[in-house]
Amino acid sequence: VQLQASGGGLGQPGGSLRLSCAATGAIFSINAMDWYRQAPGKQRELVATVNSLRTTVYADSVKGRFTISRDNAKNTAYLQMNSLKPEDTAVYYCHADSIKTSYRIYPDVWGQGTQVTVSS
Repeated sequence: VQLQASGGGLGQPGGSLRLSCAATGAIFSINAMDWYRQAPGKQRELVATVNSLRTTVYADSVKGRFTISRDNAKNTAYLQMNSLKPEDTAVYYCHADSIKTSYRIYPDVWGQGTQVTVSS
């Protein structure tokens, strides 16, 4: 079971980027899925989370600009980032609280980071 993040890159201030996080493997269900980010010299912080019922929670710093969503049929979560700011520059990580397969539950699954840089 793995989480594969994609979609990072260079964005302009005021622009948009979309991140994807796909879970691979023989997956039965996934609990909450989250996006975290870590800027240079700073601690990793929670950006947004969506549970299996699609209830969402956002960090105050991204409310109204970022939207987290998920497609349960594709075992994929997305982070639509609009109105980007330079302070959004960070490595973004996807995370799943737990992933259930037909034979076991994998707790606390992390994907590899994807760099997001916001600069003109």
